[in-house]
Amino acid sequence: MSTSSTGTVAICGRERRDQLVLVACFFTLFPGFFFYHTMLGTGMTGAFLGGYFAPSALAFAAPVCLIYLARLRRDPRRLTMVDLHYGLFFIYFLIVTTVNGAAGANRTIVTNHILAVLFMVLVYIQFSFIEFDSRRFRVIGLLSLGTMSAITFSNSVDGVFYLGALGIAKDAEALATYQGFSRSYLFTYLAVVTFTRSLSLRLVLHMLGAATLFLNTARSEFAALMFTIPLVEFYYSRYKLFFLLAAAMLAALLGLYFDQILASLPSNRILELLDLPHSTSANKRHQLTVHALQTIAAHPIFGDYASYTPGYYAHNALSAWVDLGLFGMVYLTALAIVPIAPMFFHEYFAARARGLFMCAFAFACVTVLLLLTSHYFTDMLLSATLGACARYTYERKHGPHRAPELRPSPLRYADLREAVPQSRQPGP
Repeated sequence: MSTSSTGTVAICGRERRDQLVLVACFFTLFPGFFFYHTMLGTGMTGAFLGGYFAPSALAFAAPVCLIYLARLRRDPRRLTMVDLHYGLFFIYFLIVTTVNGAAGANRTIVTNHILAVLFMVLVYIQFSFIEFDSRRFRVIGLLSLGTMSAITFSNSVDGVFYLGALGIAKDAEALATYQGFSRSYLFTYLAVVTFTRSLSLRLVLHMLGAATLFLNTARSEFAALMFTIPLVEFYYSRYKLFFLLAAAMLAALLGLYFDQILASLPSNRILELLDLPHSTSANKRHQLTVHALQTIAAHPIFGDYASYTPGYYAHNALSAWVDLGLFGMVYLTALAIVPIAPMFFHEYFAARARGLFMCAFAFACVTVLLLLTSHYFTDMLLSATLGACARYTYERKHGPHRAPELRPSPLRYADLREAVPQSRQPGP
């Protein structure tokens, strides 16, 4: 076997090992979290891994970061502007956290922020390199979604999936809330459905996901999923006008039978989305936002790090202003919007459909929606968005789907006179 063939085999083997580690990390952190807390809530096991997410992330931290560094070493072109700017954000975030921690800031918030950086880094690397369209990932992803939905349906009581209500958890204080379950489902759903070309399979995934998150009572994630469905379907539809007509007809039918549909649904917190002024959760979040605005008014430039009780932060992007100051808020906003904007204009209305773009765009839309309405600034959705954007940027420039170069061909002659045939001089 030649040296070049041996090198190619070694690279392919290394790529397969990297994918195994990254895919294992993804399914351990997201579906794995759902399954662990299901066993915990049904009394099958105790909290031998505590809250699960932090120990699992720490176990994968070294191998995943080494994969990232090794890939950059093998191909320095993978270091994109997204990598650089997100890295600068992490450095700034850690500096603010370290300085305030040394000055006596709340230890719980400082620890949560340090762990949040680890979680965000891991998710960013996963979405930068995982081949979401591979057969391995899709099979495991579909099985995970089906299993999570089956668990939700079979353990729901009166239209609500809440394992704590069963009263059989061995360590009830360690059991995740509905937000943890919904996060696991939403991440897996978006990673699978955005790479699904079959319309019938996408429709099944949409219905399954909507029913699962409805029973889970996660209003923000349910709204995010419903917001994503038309974005994905419009992008993949061959006939855009027909899609718009069908969507208008469906909206009209829903309007006609809206009361009957509501009457047939089980009563749970999701229905509060239709009456937010009377929602207790919405009112509490409004109060937290008012408190954040008061903090920002008193400290407009640098914010007031950890000036709130742990857990009682603004449930929107203003939380970044409170903890990281004006610069942190502006930088976070730019990270959420700037990378995806040119991708939208290049790809969303293009003739060809690319799952990688749809993955990045769907995560970006969900990230912006939830940062505006309900999520803390350390949300891992931003990392998923930027990781997919970084991979898109690399593949657009250097991958098999890169755009053709339209630069003029290089000159064959340095001097134009060399290209002109010269008349032969008569001999003496």
